[in-house]
Amino acid sequence: MQGLFKRASVSLFALMLVLPAAAHAQTAKTVPESQMQMQLSFAPLVKQTSGAVVNVYAEKIVQRQSPFAGDPFFEQFFGQQMPNRSEKQSSLGSGVIVEANGTVVTNNHVVEGADDIKIALSDGREFPCKVVLRDDRVDLAVLKIDTKESFPTLPIGNSDTVEVGDLVLAIGNPFGVGQTVTSGIVSALARNQVVRNEFGFFIQTDASINPGNSGGALMNMKGELIGINTAIFSRGGGSNGIGFAIPANLVKVFLTSADAGVKSFERPYVGASFDAVTSEVAEALGLNKARGALVVKVSEGGPAAKAGLKAGEIVTAVDGNSVEHPDALLYRLTTAGLGKSVNLTVVENGREEQLPLTLARAPETSPRDQRTIGGHTPFTGAVVENLSPRVADELRMPPESAGVVVSEVKDDSPAARLGFEPKDIIVSINGTDVKSTSELSEIADSDPGLWRVEIERDGQRIRQFFR
Repeated sequence: MQGLFKRASVSLFALMLVLPAAAHAQTAKTVPESQMQMQLSFAPLVKQTSGAVVNVYAEKIVQRQSPFAGDPFFEQFFGQQMPNRSEKQSSLGSGVIVEANGTVVTNNHVVEGADDIKIALSDGREFPCKVVLRDDRVDLAVLKIDTKESFPTLPIGNSDTVEVGDLVLAIGNPFGVGQTVTSGIVSALARNQVVRNEFGFFIQTDASINPGNSGGALMNMKGELIGINTAIFSRGGGSNGIGFAIPANLVKVFLTSADAGVKSFERPYVGASFDAVTSEVAEALGLNKARGALVVKVSEGGPAAKAGLKAGEIVTAVDGNSVEHPDALLYRLTTAGLGKSVNLTVVENGREEQLPLTLARAPETSPRDQRTIGGHTPFTGAVVENLSPRVADELRMPPESAGVVVSEVKDDSPAARLGFEPKDIIVSINGTDVKSTSELSEIADSDPGLWRVEIERDGQRIRQFFR
């Protein structure tokens, strides 16, 4: 029987408790050795850190279409003016104050689409705030409290030092019942395929996490943030002792981007595609275990090609940090940071070598030349661009995608009514390949009357006829 991965997005996420600052600065980890040690309390940690954990209230206005819209009987009496209802949708999540100026880290899905966001402190005070940076792929968002006050903070630790079996604590607001503290251990590391279509490198914990805890903190016994709680594995929505957190080292990189004032979070461009190493592949290549990232394709002239990476090789580590799967490789490269150079451990034919890789931004190999198609064509109302690795990254498409892509479709436009969608690649029109936006505009201006259109959507070719 399979469970369902569910985000804990309803209320404040259980923030992990930390040991008091007065605790002994021991580097070695030990287990309790006496009954007295077993009776030690986390209460000092809760008092020390709970002030940095906040509730995040997000509201958005949604339009509800009248149930009678489109009904010819009612439209006969009321005409086309069927009023829609506006109503507020509210969600409650958690956040962690990481800078004294009121900078808060939470999950993107807690604030996505919100028209109004407020922060509630543990002492009951509320403040409006704004979104500084958010990204749906890594499911992180940085908020800024709209005030000049100074706030308590939670220091960000090094999540690479976390080990399976480490004690962790969580503070949050599950189901809206109020601030709650739970404890547990780190159950596993480098978990992927936790939440579909999202970043795949999570810390797994058995600390009780429930719906409403999204955006809360996972803390170690030094009082440091080691992760942002994001999802739970559950069939009924409650805690089954399997929760997942985004590692703090990714939070650091994301926060650095927010502080730099960038409009979007960029991950390094590698210029290569990777696949998981299956047991069959591992056996064929003489590996003792199925782990690493198998190089499938290398783009000519990209960073991977310049580093000497070749198809068929397996990346097993980045700067000495183990790479368990392709998601782990992406995580390691992302947390290293743009502009940095890393050493890849690569295995081929049983031979291991080190390759230096420079981490660069995705290039715009051809001008995007964004255009909005007008006139009387099937594409009227579609915004199109020339694809490049940069545009592909912005649209969440494979980096090797090429051609002319629909980046936006205007509401109620002919293109929208005919079913065109963002990320559609326009392959050809009337048998003529479309290689640039200028070519598409020329064809649209010629108005051939009959349109035989071929597009590519999610790797599938679709052919349609329009008049």
